[in-house]
Amino acid sequence: MTTEVLKQHLIDPEICIRCNTCEDTCPVDAITHDSRNYVVDADICNHCMACISPCPTGSIDNWRTVLRVAAYPTADQLTWDELPKEIPLADLPVDAVALLDNNGGGELQTNAADVSLGSVVAPASASQPTVNLHGIKNFISATVSGNFRVTQLGTESDTHHIVLDFGSANFPVLEGQSLGIIPPGVDAQGRAHHARQYSIANPRDGERPGYNNVSLTVKRVTTDYDGKPVRGVASNYVCDLKKGDVVQVIGPFGSTFLMPNSAPSHILMICTGTGSAPMRAMTERRRRLRLAGRDNAGKLMLFFGARSQQELPYFGPLMNLPKDFIDINFAFSRAVNQPKRYVQDVMRERTDEVAKLLKDDNTHIYVCGLKGMEAGVLDALRDTAVTNGLDWLALHQIFRREGRLHLETY
Repeated sequence: MTTEVLKQHLIDPEICIRCNTCEDTCPVDAITHDSRNYVVDADICNHCMACISPCPTGSIDNWRTVLRVAAYPTADQLTWDELPKEIPLADLPVDAVALLDNNGGGELQTNAADVSLGSVVAPASASQPTVNLHGIKNFISATVSGNFRVTQLGTESDTHHIVLDFGSANFPVLEGQSLGIIPPGVDAQGRAHHARQYSIANPRDGERPGYNNVSLTVKRVTTDYDGKPVRGVASNYVCDLKKGDVVQVIGPFGSTFLMPNSAPSHILMICTGTGSAPMRAMTERRRRLRLAGRDNAGKLMLFFGARSQQELPYFGPLMNLPKDFIDINFAFSRAVNQPKRYVQDVMRERTDEVAKLLKDDNTHIYVCGLKGMEAGVLDALRDTAVTNGLDWLALHQIFRREGRLHLETY
Protein backbone atom coordinates (compact mmCIF):
# COMPACT_ATOMS: atom_id res chain seq x y z
CA MET A 1 0.00 0.00 0.00
CA THR A 2 1.46 3.36 -1.05
CA THR A 3 1.54 6.17 1.51
CA GLU A 4 0.07 9.42 0.13
CA VAL A 5 2.31 12.46 0.20
CA LEU A 6 0.92 15.98 0.50
CA LYS A 7 2.57 19.25 -0.38
CA GLN A 8 0.81 21.09 2.44
CA HIS A 9 -0.02 24.77 2.02
CA LEU A 10 0.91 26.84 5.09
CA ILE A 11 1.05 30.54 6.03
CA ASP A 12 4.20 31.92 7.63
CA PRO A 13 3.13 33.60 10.92
CA GLU A 14 6.38 35.56 11.10
CA ILE A 15 5.70 37.38 7.83
CA CYS A 16 1.89 37.49 7.73
CA ILE A 17 0.43 40.92 8.53
CA ARG A 18 -3.13 39.63 8.95
CA CYS A 19 -4.60 41.71 6.12
CA ASN A 20 -7.28 39.06 5.39
CA THR A 21 -6.57 39.10 1.63
CA CYS A 22 -6.01 35.35 1.46
CA GLU A 23 -9.20 34.46 3.32
CA ASP A 24 -11.23 36.84 1.16
CA THR A 25 -9.71 35.41 -2.01
CA CYS A 26 -9.92 31.68 -1.28
CA PRO A 27 -12.78 30.23 -3.38
CA VAL A 28 -13.24 27.12 -1.22
CA ASP A 29 -13.03 28.70 2.27
CA ALA A 30 -9.92 26.73 3.18
CA ILE A 31 -8.36 29.68 5.02
CA THR A 32 -9.47 30.83 8.45
CA HIS A 33 -8.01 32.76 11.37
CA ASP A 34 -8.24 33.58 15.04
CA SER A 35 -6.87 36.57 16.94
CA ARG A 36 -3.35 35.29 16.34
CA ASN A 37 -2.79 33.39 13.08
CA TYR A 38 -4.16 32.77 9.60
CA VAL A 39 -4.17 29.08 8.70
CA VAL A 40 -5.00 26.71 5.83
CA ASP A 41 -7.12 23.58 6.26
CA ALA A 42 -5.35 20.76 4.41
CA ASP A 43 -8.61 18.81 4.06
CA ILE A 44 -10.22 21.67 2.11
CA CYS A 45 -7.36 23.35 0.20
CA ASN A 46 -7.32 22.24 -3.46
CA HIS A 47 -4.09 24.07 -4.40
CA CYS A 48 -5.92 26.41 -6.80
CA MET A 49 -3.29 29.12 -6.06
CA ALA A 50 -5.88 31.92 -6.20
CA CYS A 51 -4.55 33.37 -2.92
CA ILE A 52 -0.88 33.56 -3.94
CA SER A 53 -0.67 36.70 -6.09
CA PRO A 54 -2.84 39.02 -3.95
CA CYS A 55 -0.81 38.43 -0.76
CA PRO A 56 1.29 41.59 -0.15
CA THR A 57 4.06 39.87 1.82
CA GLY A 58 4.49 36.42 0.30
CA SER A 59 3.63 34.78 3.64
CA ILE A 60 0.97 32.73 1.84
CA ASP A 61 3.47 31.07 -0.50
CA ASN A 62 4.83 28.40 1.84
CA TRP A 63 4.69 24.60 1.58
CA ARG A 64 5.82 21.56 3.52
CA THR A 65 6.10 17.96 2.28
CA VAL A 66 4.21 15.74 4.70
CA LEU A 67 2.33 12.47 4.79
CA ARG A 68 -1.35 13.25 4.33
CA VAL A 69 -2.21 11.30 7.49
CA ALA A 70 0.26 13.51 9.37
CA ALA A 71 -0.77 16.87 7.88
CA TYR A 72 -0.57 19.77 10.31
CA PRO A 73 -4.10 20.41 11.69
CA THR A 74 -5.42 23.96 11.84
CA ALA A 75 -5.58 23.75 15.64
CA ASP A 76 -1.79 23.31 15.72
CA GLN A 77 -1.18 26.02 13.11
CA LEU A 78 -3.10 28.54 15.23
CA THR A 79 -0.49 28.14 17.98
CA TRP A 80 2.59 28.63 15.80
CA ASP A 81 5.00 31.54 16.08
CA GLU A 82 7.04 30.22 13.15
CA LEU A 83 6.74 27.55 10.47
CA PRO A 84 7.93 24.01 11.19
CA LYS A 85 11.10 22.93 9.45
CA GLU A 86 10.82 20.98 6.21
CA ILE A 87 10.91 17.20 6.71
CA PRO A 88 13.87 15.76 4.75
CA LEU A 89 12.81 13.32 2.04
CA ALA A 90 15.09 10.73 3.62
CA ASP A 91 12.87 10.71 6.69
CA LEU A 92 9.75 9.86 4.68
CA PRO A 93 8.75 6.23 4.06
CA VAL A 94 10.35 4.72 0.95
CA ASP A 95 7.03 4.24 -0.83
CA ALA A 96 6.10 7.85 -0.13
CA VAL A 97 9.33 9.13 -1.67
CA ALA A 98 8.73 6.97 -4.72
CA LEU A 99 5.25 8.40 -5.10
CA LEU A 100 6.64 11.93 -4.82
CA ASP A 101 9.19 11.19 -7.55
CA ASN A 102 6.55 9.68 -9.83
CA ASN A 103 4.43 12.81 -9.43
CA GLY A 104 7.11 15.09 -10.76
CA GLY A 105 8.74 15.95 -7.48
CA GLY A 106 5.52 17.09 -5.87
CA GLU A 107 5.17 20.19 -8.05
CA LEU A 108 1.86 21.99 -7.73
CA GLN A 109 -0.42 23.04 -10.57
CA THR A 110 -0.51 26.83 -10.99
CA ASN A 111 -2.90 27.21 -13.89
CA ALA A 112 -6.09 27.41 -11.83
CA ALA A 113 -8.63 30.10 -12.69
CA ASP A 114 -8.15 33.44 -10.95
CA VAL A 115 -11.22 34.22 -8.85
CA SER A 116 -10.27 37.74 -7.75
CA LEU A 117 -12.66 40.54 -8.72
CA GLY A 118 -9.80 43.02 -9.01
CA SER A 119 -6.42 43.02 -10.72
CA VAL A 120 -3.64 40.85 -9.32
CA VAL A 121 -1.02 42.59 -11.47
CA ALA A 122 0.24 46.16 -11.37
CA PRO A 123 -0.42 48.72 -14.13
CA ALA A 124 1.98 48.25 -17.03
CA SER A 125 3.56 51.69 -16.49
CA ALA A 126 3.92 51.43 -12.70
CA SER A 127 7.36 51.74 -11.14
CA GLN A 128 9.03 48.61 -9.76
CA PRO A 129 8.27 48.43 -6.01
CA THR A 130 10.54 47.38 -3.19
CA VAL A 131 8.80 44.81 -0.99
CA ASN A 132 9.61 42.90 2.22
CA LEU A 133 12.78 44.86 2.84
CA HIS A 134 12.26 44.56 6.59
CA GLY A 135 10.51 41.77 8.47
CA ILE A 136 9.76 40.84 12.07
CA LYS A 137 13.33 39.71 12.72
CA ASN A 138 14.97 42.70 11.01
CA PHE A 139 12.46 45.47 11.60
CA ILE A 140 13.48 49.08 11.06
CA SER A 141 13.05 51.86 13.62
CA ALA A 142 11.34 55.12 12.73
CA THR A 143 10.89 58.28 14.78
CA VAL A 144 7.53 60.03 15.03
CA SER A 145 7.88 63.55 13.67
CA GLY A 146 4.19 64.42 13.71
CA ASN A 147 0.77 63.27 14.89
CA PHE A 148 -2.24 65.32 13.78
CA ARG A 149 -5.95 64.63 14.12
CA VAL A 150 -7.62 64.96 10.69
CA THR A 151 -11.26 64.61 11.75
CA GLN A 152 -13.06 67.20 13.84
CA LEU A 153 -13.01 66.99 17.63
CA GLY A 154 -16.21 65.65 19.13
CA THR A 155 -16.87 63.13 16.37
CA GLU A 156 -16.72 59.36 16.86
CA SER A 157 -14.16 58.99 14.09
CA ASP A 158 -10.86 59.84 15.76
CA THR A 159 -8.53 59.65 12.75
CA HIS A 160 -4.88 60.70 12.82
CA HIS A 161 -2.22 61.63 10.28
CA ILE A 162 1.04 60.10 11.54
CA VAL A 163 4.44 61.07 10.12
CA LEU A 164 7.38 58.67 10.59
CA ASP A 165 10.98 59.64 9.87
CA PHE A 166 13.53 56.96 8.93
CA GLY A 167 16.58 59.20 9.15
CA SER A 168 19.37 57.75 7.00
CA ALA A 169 17.87 54.24 6.86
CA ASN A 170 16.55 52.82 3.59
CA PHE A 171 12.75 52.47 3.31
CA PRO A 172 11.66 53.29 -0.27
CA VAL A 173 7.92 53.39 -0.98
CA LEU A 174 5.56 53.92 -3.87
CA GLU A 175 2.02 55.27 -3.86
CA GLY A 176 -0.39 52.44 -2.98
CA GLN A 177 2.03 50.46 -0.81
CA SER A 178 1.68 49.75 2.90
CA LEU A 179 3.81 49.03 5.95
CA GLY A 180 3.41 47.20 9.24
CA ILE A 181 3.81 48.58 12.74
CA ILE A 182 4.62 46.27 15.66
CA PRO A 183 2.85 47.37 18.86
CA PRO A 184 4.89 46.93 22.04
CA GLY A 185 3.93 44.43 24.70
CA VAL A 186 2.32 41.00 24.62
CA ASP A 187 -1.16 39.55 24.17
CA ALA A 188 -3.26 37.60 26.68
CA GLN A 189 -1.21 34.47 25.94
CA GLY A 190 2.04 36.27 26.68
CA ARG A 191 3.14 36.38 23.05
CA ALA A 192 4.39 39.49 21.28
CA HIS A 193 1.70 41.41 19.38
CA HIS A 194 1.76 40.81 15.66
CA ALA A 195 2.22 43.70 13.22
CA ARG A 196 -0.72 45.67 11.86
CA GLN A 197 -0.83 46.91 8.29
CA TYR A 198 -1.41 50.56 7.30
CA SER A 199 -1.55 52.12 3.85
CA ILE A 200 1.04 54.79 3.12
CA ALA A 201 -0.51 58.23 2.59
CA ASN A 202 2.39 60.07 0.96
CA PRO A 203 3.98 60.04 -2.51
CA ARG A 204 7.29 58.38 -3.28
CA ASP A 205 9.44 61.41 -2.49
CA GLY A 206 8.25 61.55 1.11
CA GLU A 207 5.56 63.24 3.18
CA ARG A 208 7.83 66.26 3.00
CA PRO A 209 9.59 66.34 -0.39
CA GLY A 210 13.23 65.40 -0.14
CA TYR A 211 12.90 63.92 3.34
CA ASN A 212 13.07 60.24 4.23
CA ASN A 213 9.67 60.08 5.87
CA VAL A 214 6.26 58.51 5.35
CA SER A 215 2.74 59.26 6.56
CA LEU A 216 -0.16 57.05 7.61
CA THR A 217 -3.90 57.62 8.08
CA VAL A 218 -5.00 55.71 11.19
CA LYS A 219 -8.43 55.56 12.85
CA ARG A 220 -8.63 54.77 16.53
CA VAL A 221 -10.58 51.51 16.99
CA THR A 222 -12.97 51.65 19.95
CA THR A 223 -15.68 49.17 18.87
CA ASP A 224 -15.67 45.79 17.14
CA TYR A 225 -17.68 44.83 14.05
CA ASP A 226 -20.72 44.18 16.25
CA GLY A 227 -20.51 47.61 17.85
CA LYS A 228 -19.28 46.31 21.19
CA PRO A 229 -16.65 48.38 23.05
CA VAL A 230 -13.10 47.25 22.36
CA ARG A 231 -9.71 48.94 22.45
CA GLY A 232 -7.76 48.23 19.27
CA VAL A 233 -4.21 47.37 20.29
CA ALA A 234 -2.31 48.86 17.36
CA SER A 235 -4.61 51.73 16.37
CA ASN A 236 -4.71 53.17 19.88
CA TYR A 237 -0.96 52.76 20.22
CA VAL A 238 -0.38 54.61 16.94
CA CYS A 239 -2.96 57.34 17.56
CA ASP A 240 -1.41 58.05 20.98
CA LEU A 241 2.16 58.34 19.68
CA LYS A 242 4.04 61.52 20.59
CA LYS A 243 6.65 63.41 18.61
CA GLY A 244 10.01 61.77 19.25
CA ASP A 245 8.60 58.30 19.97
CA VAL A 246 10.34 55.42 18.19
CA VAL A 247 8.30 52.66 16.53
CA GLN A 248 9.17 49.31 14.96
CA VAL A 249 8.27 49.08 11.26
CA ILE A 250 8.24 46.23 8.74
CA GLY A 251 7.72 46.26 4.99
CA PRO A 252 7.13 47.92 2.64
CA PHE A 253 4.36 45.72 1.22
CA GLY A 254 2.33 45.69 -1.97
CA SER A 255 3.27 45.07 -5.60
CA THR A 256 -0.02 45.57 -7.47
CA PHE A 257 -2.06 48.46 -5.98
CA LEU A 258 0.31 50.95 -7.64
CA MET A 259 -0.37 54.09 -9.63
CA PRO A 260 0.45 54.32 -13.35
CA ASN A 261 3.29 56.54 -14.53
CA SER A 262 2.17 57.02 -18.13
CA ALA A 263 1.32 60.67 -18.86
CA PRO A 264 -2.22 60.27 -20.23
CA SER A 265 -3.43 57.94 -17.46
CA HIS A 266 -6.78 58.77 -15.85
CA ILE A 267 -7.22 57.75 -12.21
CA LEU A 268 -10.69 57.06 -10.78
CA MET A 269 -10.43 56.83 -6.98
CA ILE A 270 -13.24 55.52 -4.76
CA CYS A 271 -12.73 55.35 -1.01
CA THR A 272 -14.17 55.61 2.48
CA GLY A 273 -12.54 56.75 5.71
CA THR A 274 -8.91 55.72 6.10
CA GLY A 275 -9.12 54.15 2.63
CA SER A 276 -8.24 57.67 1.57
CA ALA A 277 -4.56 57.09 2.41
CA PRO A 278 -3.41 55.67 -0.97
CA MET A 279 -5.67 58.16 -2.79
CA ARG A 280 -3.97 61.02 -0.95
CA ALA A 281 -0.59 59.61 -1.99
CA MET A 282 -1.57 59.41 -5.67
CA THR A 283 -3.20 62.84 -5.67
CA GLU A 284 -0.20 64.46 -4.02
CA ARG A 285 2.15 62.76 -6.48
CA ARG A 286 0.20 64.28 -9.36
CA ARG A 287 0.02 67.69 -7.64
CA ARG A 288 3.80 67.83 -7.16
CA LEU A 289 4.40 66.82 -10.78
CA ARG A 290 2.08 69.63 -11.84
CA LEU A 291 3.91 72.20 -9.72
CA ALA A 292 7.20 71.00 -11.22
CA GLY A 293 5.88 71.67 -14.73
CA ARG A 294 5.44 67.99 -15.52
CA ASP A 295 1.68 68.24 -15.93
CA ASN A 296 -0.22 65.07 -16.64
CA ALA A 297 -2.95 65.07 -19.27
CA GLY A 298 -4.87 62.40 -17.38
CA LYS A 299 -7.98 63.13 -15.33
CA LEU A 300 -8.23 62.66 -11.56
CA MET A 301 -11.71 61.85 -10.21
CA LEU A 302 -12.43 61.09 -6.54
CA PHE A 303 -15.48 59.67 -4.80
CA PHE A 304 -14.97 59.93 -1.03
CA GLY A 305 -17.44 58.62 1.56
CA ALA A 306 -17.86 59.18 5.30
CA ARG A 307 -20.68 59.43 7.80
CA SER A 308 -20.47 63.23 7.87
CA GLN A 309 -18.27 66.08 6.72
CA GLN A 310 -16.83 66.31 10.24
CA GLU A 311 -15.70 62.67 10.08
CA LEU A 312 -14.10 62.98 6.65
CA PRO A 313 -10.28 62.87 6.84
CA TYR A 314 -8.43 65.69 5.04
CA PHE A 315 -11.67 67.57 4.20
CA GLY A 316 -10.05 71.01 4.45
CA PRO A 317 -6.99 70.29 2.27
CA LEU A 318 -9.17 68.56 -0.32
CA MET A 319 -11.33 71.66 -0.68
CA ASN A 320 -8.25 73.73 -1.49
CA LEU A 321 -7.22 71.63 -4.52
CA PRO A 322 -7.83 73.34 -7.87
CA LYS A 323 -11.06 72.27 -9.58
CA ASP A 324 -9.24 71.83 -12.90
CA PHE A 325 -6.82 69.45 -11.19
CA ILE A 326 -9.22 66.96 -9.55
CA ASP A 327 -12.95 66.28 -9.72
CA ILE A 328 -14.01 65.64 -6.08
CA ASN A 329 -17.33 64.09 -5.06
CA PHE A 330 -18.34 63.55 -1.43
CA ALA A 331 -20.90 61.10 -0.07
CA PHE A 332 -22.21 61.47 3.50
CA SER A 333 -24.31 58.68 4.99
CA ARG A 334 -25.19 60.35 8.31
CA ALA A 335 -25.42 64.06 7.46
CA VAL A 336 -28.01 65.91 9.58
CA ASN A 337 -31.39 66.33 7.85
CA GLN A 338 -30.02 64.79 4.66
CA PRO A 339 -30.78 61.42 3.00
CA LYS A 340 -28.12 58.72 3.23
CA ARG A 341 -25.74 58.87 0.29
CA TYR A 342 -22.97 56.37 -0.34
CA VAL A 343 -20.15 56.52 -2.86
CA GLN A 344 -22.02 54.28 -5.31
CA ASP A 345 -25.01 56.65 -5.17
CA VAL A 346 -22.85 59.64 -6.08
CA MET A 347 -21.14 57.62 -8.82
CA ARG A 348 -24.55 57.05 -10.40
CA GLU A 349 -25.23 60.80 -10.22
CA ARG A 350 -22.05 61.34 -12.27
CA THR A 351 -22.72 58.44 -14.64
CA ASP A 352 -21.86 60.39 -17.80
CA GLU A 353 -18.38 61.32 -16.55
CA VAL A 354 -17.73 57.83 -15.15
CA ALA A 355 -18.83 56.28 -18.46
CA LYS A 356 -16.31 58.41 -20.36
CA LEU A 357 -13.57 57.03 -18.14
CA LEU A 358 -14.75 53.45 -18.60
CA LYS A 359 -14.56 53.88 -22.36
CA ASP A 360 -10.97 55.16 -22.20
CA ASP A 361 -8.12 52.62 -22.33
CA ASN A 362 -6.01 54.95 -20.19
CA THR A 363 -8.32 54.73 -17.16
CA HIS A 364 -7.23 53.06 -13.91
CA ILE A 365 -9.69 52.43 -11.06
CA TYR A 366 -8.76 52.18 -7.36
CA VAL A 367 -11.18 51.19 -4.60
CA CYS A 368 -10.11 51.29 -0.94
CA GLY A 369 -12.13 51.17 2.27
CA LEU A 370 -14.54 48.97 4.15
CA LYS A 371 -15.35 45.59 2.61
CA GLY A 372 -19.04 46.44 2.49
CA MET A 373 -18.50 49.10 -0.18
CA GLU A 374 -16.97 46.74 -2.74
CA ALA A 375 -20.17 45.15 -4.09
CA GLY A 376 -21.97 48.50 -4.33
CA VAL A 377 -19.11 50.12 -6.23
CA LEU A 378 -18.83 47.24 -8.70
CA ASP A 379 -22.61 47.33 -9.21
CA ALA A 380 -22.44 51.06 -9.94
CA LEU A 381 -19.65 50.51 -12.47
CA ARG A 382 -21.64 47.70 -14.09
CA ASP A 383 -24.83 49.78 -14.28
CA THR A 384 -22.94 52.73 -15.73
CA ALA A 385 -21.37 50.49 -18.36
CA VAL A 386 -24.65 48.83 -19.34
CA THR A 387 -26.54 52.14 -19.49
CA ASN A 388 -23.93 53.46 -21.90
CA GLY A 389 -23.92 50.43 -24.19
CA LEU A 390 -20.80 48.76 -22.85
CA ASP A 391 -20.35 45.03 -22.23
CA TRP A 392 -19.47 45.06 -18.54
CA LEU A 393 -18.47 41.41 -18.32
CA ALA A 394 -15.92 41.83 -21.09
CA LEU A 395 -14.80 45.26 -19.87
CA HIS A 396 -14.36 44.03 -16.30
CA GLN A 397 -12.04 41.27 -17.46
CA ILE A 398 -10.00 43.71 -19.56
CA PHE A 399 -9.55 46.07 -16.60
CA ARG A 400 -8.49 43.16 -14.36
CA ARG A 401 -6.12 41.61 -16.90
CA GLU A 402 -4.40 44.93 -17.67
CA GLY A 403 -3.90 45.90 -14.03
CA ARG A 404 -6.42 48.73 -14.20
CA LEU A 405 -8.99 47.75 -11.53
CA HIS A 406 -7.64 47.50 -8.00
CA LEU A 407 -9.69 46.59 -4.92
CA GLU A 408 -8.22 46.94 -1.44
CA THR A 409 -11.01 46.51 1.09
CA TYR A 410 -10.99 45.25 4.66
